[in-house]
Amino acid sequence: MNTPAHLLIGAAAFGRPMRTGVLLAAFLGGLLPDLSLYLMAGTSLFVLGISPQRVFNELYFSDAWQTVFAIDNSFVLWGILLAVALWWRVPWAIALTGAAMLHLSLDFPLHHDDGRPHFWPVSDWVFESPFSYWDRAHGAMWIAPIEGVIALAAGIVLLLRREPIWAMVMTMILMAAEVWIVRQWLFFFIDS
Repeated sequence: MNTPAHLLIGAAAFGRPMRTGVLLAAFLGGLLPDLSLYLMAGTSLFVLGISPQRVFNELYFSDAWQTVFAIDNSFVLWGILLAVALWWRVPWAIALTGAAMLHLSLDFPLHHDDGRPHFWPVSDWVFESPFSYWDRAHGAMWIAPIEGVIALAAGIVLLLRREPIWAMVMTMILMAAEVWIVRQWLFFFIDS
């Protein structure tokens, strides 16, 4: 799924009305499994001046990058952290780790040839789903609109909660970003 969708869905599922710390943690939990990709790709593209083709066709699939993705996309590691948060009954930690686990659960069935080793460190196995959230050759033409509708519904839930103004503004920005990204996937990306 697209990152804005993860943030909206995670915050709607794990944020608590009028509990700013919990809501912020839920937004952050929706982001954390993708954060390394943004940091590494952003540094490579904008600081080091590496071409997008090299970043996304070579570096993305390199052992070094895949090791980082294995760590921050591990059901095992996030599951342990969620269990600890539940054991200690820490609301913000439950929101953060719960949103991250939800992120992984939504990504797992929607990556065809760009999946992550979700069971690291137990296994390096990568599930190659027959479906993809972005690749039209693997169902993105119908998955992307469904994702968009679910993300927008999550955004509406957040707006109806009458959260603090920062959260409402962030929600509207994420909803706009989700619509823009889904539009890009559907109308501008070339089939793989």
